[in-house]
Amino acid sequence: MLESLQTPLQLRGTTVANRIVMSPMSRYFCAGGVPTADVADYYRRRAEGGVGLVITEGVAVDHPVATDNPGIPHLHDAEAHAGWRAVVDAVHGASCPIWPQLWHQGAMWNVEYAGTGTPAGVALRPSGIWGPPDGVISVRPDKRVQSLPETMPMTEEQIADAIDAYARSARRAVAIGFDGIAIHGAHGYLIDSFLWDYTNRRTDRWGGSRSGRARFGAEVVRAIRAAVGETIPIALRISQFKMQDYRAKLAETPDELADLLGPLADAGVDLFDCSQRFFDTPLFDGSLLNLAGWVKKLTGVRSMTVGGVGLGKSGKPALHIDGSQPSDDNLGRVVERFERGEFDLIAVGRSLLNDPGWLRRAMGARDFLPFDPANLERLT
Repeated sequence: MLESLQTPLQLRGTTVANRIVMSPMSRYFCAGGVPTADVADYYRRRAEGGVGLVITEGVAVDHPVATDNPGIPHLHDAEAHAGWRAVVDAVHGASCPIWPQLWHQGAMWNVEYAGTGTPAGVALRPSGIWGPPDGVISVRPDKRVQSLPETMPMTEEQIADAIDAYARSARRAVAIGFDGIAIHGAHGYLIDSFLWDYTNRRTDRWGGSRSGRARFGAEVVRAIRAAVGETIPIALRISQFKMQDYRAKLAETPDELADLLGPLADAGVDLFDCSQRFFDTPLFDGSLLNLAGWVKKLTGVRSMTVGGVGLGKSGKPALHIDGSQPSDDNLGRVVERFERGEFDLIAVGRSLLNDPGWLRRAMGARDFLPFDPANLERLT
C-alpha cells in the first residue's frame, strides 16, 4: 500500500529518499537550550526507522524573546553548536538529511510557559493584539486572560531585528551541517501573526492587505536565502488554526489564500509544510483538497501534508497532542491522495514520537504499537 511513497524527491541540494518525513515536535528536553546525547539518539532512531527526512523540534532563533521554555534548543553558542553537530552526525550516519525548524513564538511567548529562567521582555506582536477573547484554545484560560491586554505594535526596528535573527540562525545551522532550513510560520507564532488579519491590523507596508500581511514572512525567507545560498532548501510551515483559536482561518476562499501565498512563494519557499489537525479535512467547501492540496494547486510549489497520519481521530475540540490510538484506516487515504498528486510529502508526528519504527511497521503491514501517553514525557 505504501510502495508509491518510496520514491525520492529532490529539493535543491537535498535528496529525500522517500516521501515520509518526521514532523517537527517540540519536546523541551534540551536543558539550557543545548541538545544532549539522548536527543541525538532520539533523532537517530527515527532516521534509522526509514524516514526520508527529519525536521527537528522548534529551535529558537537568535532573539531575546524568541522562545520561553529553557528546554527549547537554540543555536546561539559553542555548546549548542556542539550538541547539534552530534545530532546532525547521528542522523547523517543513518543516511538521512535533517533540517532544523527555526522558531519565534511571537505573541505566544511567555503564555504556555512562564517560570524561572524565562527572559525578561515583551512578546512581539505586529499590532499589539494577542488573539480573540473567546477562541477555542488548549492553553489554560487564565493564561489567555493574562495575554489579552494589548501591547505596543512592533516598530520598524523590531521587525528588522527579528528578520536578522532568522537569517543569523539559518547561517549558523548550515555551518553546523544541517541540510536545509524549515521555518515555523504557523499556529499563531510570529510569522503567522503577521499573516492573520485578526492580529495584524497594521496600515503600513507590513499590513493593510493580504500581500502586505505576507511581507514579513517573505522578507524572512529572502533573508535566509541570502544567508544560506542557493543549494539549501527552505520550507515554511503554515496553518489555518492558531494556538489563540483553533477555529481561526487565514483565508476563507482560494483567492484569499493565493493572495497570501504568492509573496511567500515568490520569495523562494521550496516546500510548504501545511499543518492541519487531520490531513483529510477539506479546506474549502466544494472540494476535497486539503490545505497542502490547495497550496500546491495555487502556487505550484511542493507541499507536505501533516495531521493524524496513522492515528484515529479523537474528536477532542482543541488538544493537538492526545491519546488517539494507532490505526491503518487512514493510510490508504493518504496514499491515494498522494498518488493523485495532491501533495508531495507526508509528515508524521505522533505516530513516530510513539514508535521510531512506525514506518517499517507500516511498510510491513505489522501490528502498530499502542499509543503510550508516557512517550510525551520522555525521549524514547
